[in-house]
Amino acid sequence: MELQGVHTLLETSAAARPDKVAVVHDGERVSYRLLNSSANRLAGFLVQRGVRSGDRVVILMGNGVKYVASYYGVLKAGAVAVPLNVETGQETLRRLLDELQPTGIILEQGVGYLLQQLPLAPPSVSFVLAADASFPVSEPRLVWGWDEAVRGEELPEGSRAVPAEALSSIVYTSGSTGQPKGVMLSHGNIVSNTRSIVQYLHLTENDIQMVVLPFFYVMGKSLLNTHIAVGGTVVINNNFAYTASVIRQMAEEGVTGFSGVPSTYAYLLHRSPLASFRDRLPSLRYCTQAGGHMAREIKERLLQVLPPHTRLFIMYGATEAAARLTYVEPERLPEKLGSIGRAIPGVTVRVLDPQGGELDEGECGELVASGPNIMLGYWNDPEATARVLDCNGYHTGDLGYRDADGYLYVTGRKDHLLKVGGHRIDPQEVEEVLMSCGFLLEVVVLGLDDPLLGKKLVALAVPLGGTPSDRGLLSFCHARLPRHKVPGEIRLVAALPKYPSGKIDRASCLSLCA
Repeated sequence: MELQGVHTLLETSAAARPDKVAVVHDGERVSYRLLNSSANRLAGFLVQRGVRSGDRVVILMGNGVKYVASYYGVLKAGAVAVPLNVETGQETLRRLLDELQPTGIILEQGVGYLLQQLPLAPPSVSFVLAADASFPVSEPRLVWGWDEAVRGEELPEGSRAVPAEALSSIVYTSGSTGQPKGVMLSHGNIVSNTRSIVQYLHLTENDIQMVVLPFFYVMGKSLLNTHIAVGGTVVINNNFAYTASVIRQMAEEGVTGFSGVPSTYAYLLHRSPLASFRDRLPSLRYCTQAGGHMAREIKERLLQVLPPHTRLFIMYGATEAAARLTYVEPERLPEKLGSIGRAIPGVTVRVLDPQGGELDEGECGELVASGPNIMLGYWNDPEATARVLDCNGYHTGDLGYRDADGYLYVTGRKDHLLKVGGHRIDPQEVEEVLMSCGFLLEVVVLGLDDPLLGKKLVALAVPLGGTPSDRGLLSFCHARLPRHKVPGEIRLVAALPKYPSGKIDRASCLSLCA
């Protein structure tokens, strides 16, 4: 089937079911007809402002109806959508704007002060579209209000057709291994991955997805695109800090799907009424997890606590892969609990040695992926692109192996391996052991510089309820790990620093240990 632009996912669903509710957010229930019309009008506004195919348009908005209309509207205009975290710091925002040279910026209430503090926006910026009518402006000729923008003519659908290889979006990585990199995803990358996910999750127009992950994060973007593609409904809840309200809304809306990263599920298990709501979630067909390694203990507990009819999909992916690379079929999960599964439809994931040769089952090497979902490269960074893309595909940086059934396992990351006293140690192995004690909500194992050992292992752990002793945890590790893998110190903390996606921010965790 010929690949089309990402925005045609919305257009097709709007034509097929115009009166169906597409998005639910804070009391708003927006139909496909209205959502598509708003996106068309926004696209018309952008074209009138001189936006051309390939121009970058930055979106600085939290999850909401206006974000969704902005995202698809930018794509309809043939431009490149660049969603950024609304909590981006002033210095980082200045660097990103200089790097992107965007034609325009769409922002919401509370974000405008960032632009106010910047001495000078890039000269490329010809307009700022403010979703908040009270946005303070120092350059009124550049600023337009949302209502004014969506009051004009709709851009006729198809008037700016884009080829599958055209750049659709630049999505920034979390920066866990250095400066955030702008991942360039084509329309074909996103549409092919969307179709593959729809296929293995068996999504239909009857699916209702609860979204607590930010849309600027590649997994959040994937949740949006997959459910818009099938004509389903996206329920946006930006209040995950109040987990009880999320669970209640899932019950009220008849949510069929929920997705999260490991910390999402840790908090649902231990700081929400999920267990007591089992009988009030008859529609919850599936849950999906990605965004990093989830401890075995959490997976086992989820299988016990989730409603018996709810299927749990453990998945693996990367921003560079337009989101998804592998998944474990729920029926195989109990026997493959430590696995990231097999490649999704249309994708190949191999275990290669440093010379690019494919390794046999059980042999550890780097996971390398290929398929139509693999990124075009990093924005304005050919050197970084060349380090991860070659004739074999995308080098994930994850180390792992394949078992006799073809299931893949991640044993750690090349850039997270720590050299302690001459031994190479993967922090993930130590974290897994600590989590198995059952007394912790989450944990991270880090390497601090040490003049004798090179690195010294230190664990930051968030206790559940009561306060386990650090000596007790160390004794637990000594009974299960070789001496050189036991942390030299375990520090109990109230919470671990995280990125807005919910992933643990290892760099900030290191600063806590300083």
